[in-house]
Amino acid sequence: MTKPVKDLIALTALGNDAPKTETLGALTLTERPDIALASLAMRRGQSLSELAGMVLPAPGALVQGAGLTAFWAGQGQWMIEGLSRAHEDFAAWVKTQAEGASVTEQTDGWAAFDVTGEDVEALLERLVNLPDAAKATGMATRTGLHHMSVFLLRLAPDHCRIWGMRSYAGSLWHTLHEAAARLG
Repeated sequence: MTKPVKDLIALTALGNDAPKTETLGALTLTERPDIALASLAMRRGQSLSELAGMVLPAPGALVQGAGLTAFWAGQGQWMIEGLSRAHEDFAAWVKTQAEGASVTEQTDGWAAFDVTGEDVEALLERLVNLPDAAKATGMATRTGLHHMSVFLLRLAPDHCRIWGMRSYAGSLWHTLHEAAARLG
């Protein structure tokens, strides 16, 4: 006799059934499993300047609009976020907006963490070695954070999002948590 199969339970990158949030002093850290992520790359000879009504950003920049964020990832390459769209086939939707481009689903390979509060700048000064211009609102960059490679998106003066590989989500959370606790 075989045992019945139990229903599968979706877990966040930190291994919980609900996103983790913690406030430490003037900073709040939030795990964001609700955000979908897809990579978009132009093929040779192809040109694309807009996606879903948004002008695709220049190197080092990001743009936001209508529940989407696009940030530059390399020459002719962008990462596209879909807020509250992790449950759908987001890459297929991006493909309909960028006909002929190469689009790859990235959602399950990455983990996103939002850092909000008045001490965001102070936290970033302790975590990444970037010039002020690269950490300004509207900027996005790939950088090193401790031993990890991450995308850092500065969405507002008091809000940044950090994307790291899902396989080291626990290490990334720990690093953010410890640095925020020292500030608090």
